Amino acid sequence: MATFILTVLGDDRPGLVSALSERINKHGASWERSQLSRLAAKFAGIVVVSVADDTYDALAADLTRLADQGLHIVLERTDASVGDPDPSDSVRLTLGLLGADHPGIVAEISATLAAHGVNIVELDTDVRDAPMAGGSLFEAHAVLSAPPTASTEDLRALLEALADELVVDLSLSEE
Repeated sequence: MATFILTVLGDDRPGLVSALSERINKHGASWERSQLSRLAAKFAGIVVVSVADDTYDALAADLTRLADQGLHIVLERTDASVGDPDPSDSVRLTLGLLGADHPGIVAEISATLAAHGVNIVELDTDVRDAPMAGGSLFEAHAVLSAPPTASTEDLRALLEALADELVVDLSLSEE
């Protein structure tokens, strides 16, 4: 069985998911997991797909032909079990952040996490209008994977000190 990550980017319009899923289904492949979104008038997404080894090349060729419809597709074959950390070997954390939008928030937070061996497993961010004060609010939600030796309290203290510098509210909790 071949497993691969498919990334897709194109101008957003109705029917894009249908065009993608039709080709995947046509080759007997399985659409396993995905994150798809409309971002700045573009359609962007990632999909984990598995297919029989002898069908992979035909599916890959069919998917890349979606470029004719304005979809840029990249396929990266992977072995899902290689490099996936054992969940029991890490501490799962959730991070929430909200504050006035300004450049550098993600850079500062992610650098601190990386410096302490914390992996960002999922990250969702958004900028929205501040309802009462005007301006824009930056909001982030993340799922993190910390080494088993990491202290949640120590990490929380580091992040809260950084949050004070960035003038944002931050919460960190174990999943």
